[in-house]
Amino acid sequence: MKVTFLGTGTSTGVPQIGCGCEVCRSVDPRDKRLRTSLLVETGGVRILMDCGPDFRQQILPHDFRRIDAVLLSHEHYDHVGGIDDLRPFGVFGDVDLYALARTCAHLRRSLPYCFVEHRYPGVPKLQLHEVSPHEMFAVGSAHVMPFTVMHARLPILGFRVDGMAYITDMKSMADGDLEMLRGLELLVVNGLRHEPHFSHQTLDEACAFARRVGASRTYLVHLSHQAGLHADLERSLPEGVHVAYDGLEVEV
Repeated sequence: MKVTFLGTGTSTGVPQIGCGCEVCRSVDPRDKRLRTSLLVETGGVRILMDCGPDFRQQILPHDFRRIDAVLLSHEHYDHVGGIDDLRPFGVFGDVDLYALARTCAHLRRSLPYCFVEHRYPGVPKLQLHEVSPHEMFAVGSAHVMPFTVMHARLPILGFRVDGMAYITDMKSMADGDLEMLRGLELLVVNGLRHEPHFSHQTLDEACAFARRVGASRTYLVHLSHQAGLHADLERSLPEGVHVAYDGLEVEV
């Protein structure tokens, strides 16, 4: 399995428009963060996790091949704002999107032209699939298990694909669901900044969560400019926890 971090930033991206902090002025390319998204390639299938407004820019450097599934954590714009840019992939057939019923309903309202019975030429060829937590489904040979995490009071989805799991925008997770993360080789999880936030984990909370899960390796995503410089942050993290950056490729 190859995991490519297409984007590792929070909803504003890094640099943040109008900010002159040392992170936003950094010349280290690892401090340039597009909105969080992940590409997983395993067993001959390609799975996109979240499709934010930077998707077109993120996918251009990669081979133009079929995307077999798009897994959507929730309906916030920084996670679904690039769905219209999936339209070129229609040459390979319909693009399958998997999400909660609530997220599917949101997409039908916000992108109605994509889901009408008679679509005009050029409209993205999308198929929505409603999924539920704890109900596994297959994408080719890959086994996908959705599970619930809490984004403040909003239930959203994390996804386990075989030996890796993707979690973003989480503030908390029920203790009972931790069993679904046992035996992970790779955990991808959000760590926004040092200061507390009402709907996102802090960096310390993310590290504590990583210890509880016990994955072989953990990579932090959905970072804001307030998380600090990549190089400084990487040095400060506990063993086995790393800072992801845009373009990073990890073998699982």
